[in-house]
Amino acid sequence: MSVRRFWASASTLVLAAAAALGVAQPASANSLAPGGYVALGDSYSSGVGAGSYLSDSGDCRRSTNAYPYLWAAANSPSSFTFVACSGATTSSVASTQLGALNSSTGLVSVTAGGNDVGFADVMQDCVLSSEATCLSSVGSAVSQVQNSLPSRLSSLYGSIKTRAPKAHVVVLGYPRFYKLSGSCVAGLSEKKRAAINDASDILNGVIAKQAANAGFTYSSVVDEFTGHELCSGDAWLHSVSVPVYNSYHPKAAGQSGGYLPAFRSAA
Repeated sequence: MSVRRFWASASTLVLAAAAALGVAQPASANSLAPGGYVALGDSYSSGVGAGSYLSDSGDCRRSTNAYPYLWAAANSPSSFTFVACSGATTSSVASTQLGALNSSTGLVSVTAGGNDVGFADVMQDCVLSSEATCLSSVGSAVSQVQNSLPSRLSSLYGSIKTRAPKAHVVVLGYPRFYKLSGSCVAGLSEKKRAAINDASDILNGVIAKQAANAGFTYSSVVDEFTGHELCSGDAWLHSVSVPVYNSYHPKAAGQSGGYLPAFRSAA
């Protein structure tokens, strides 16, 4: 999703731009290995868009409203290490976040993959450019999802398994952004919205397959966000927003009502 390039360029245009699974009982902390819970990943795990950012998290924007923080507060694992960071790719998760894992880590969550395929650049093209440019950008991202992302995810998941061989690892996906034929009367065309949703489904399918190959648990958030997409009238996602880094990220309600139950059902 590069993210910083998008945020920098989109901030000058945002005012003119028009707007792009089951609940189980919480796991007992006693069921976790002594190492407790480690939250890895990108902005969807750090909680960008949810506000209430931890003062020591800087540009990673780790939020007390993010699902890892909420789950840890409700379940009191023996330890909680929150290292997810805005803008993270599979390679940066591997190089900067896996030091939080060890042989006794009991539970791991992770979101990764969207930034690898240029999510933010795609949304920039779709918000600010023509339908043809948007569809071309989406198609290029889908090609990366299908051709280069599987090996990157496989490498990351293998490294997680090596660092935390006893851990239960939950891989979460990404929501669909748009309710088609919804309440939006301006902004992106319906064709753009459908293409973005389709690309999200393809991305989630690749993530789910690689998670299964690694022996990890994949948890979709699509069901939880259904009825709360952009253009639904009750969106749990920011559209183009100020501050611009919130754009296309879950609000606090999307973390607590979408990501938290999806993680809780799998943890």
